[in-house]
Amino acid sequence: MMTSKLDNIVSKIGLKIKLLRNMQGLSQEEFAEKARLSKNSLGAIERGTSAAGIDTLDRIAKALGIELKELVDVSKIDLD
Repeated sequence: MMTSKLDNIVSKIGLKIKLLRNMQGLSQEEFAEKARLSKNSLGAIERGTSAAGIDTLDRIAKALGIELKELVDVSKIDLD
């Protein structure tokens, strides 16, 4: 039960990162460099197959120009 809820949150955060990155017109490669991540790591986070740690999420938020709390607020993201 707990795992599926966590997986859902990880997927929603990934989707939000991808949407925000696309809104800024950045490719995965460009954004990964800006956030000091590998392209593969960013891809896994965006797909929801890898859960990013707080330090990584903070770097991603900074690269997007938003606060960490805004990044992890996925209350308005619907996966259905």
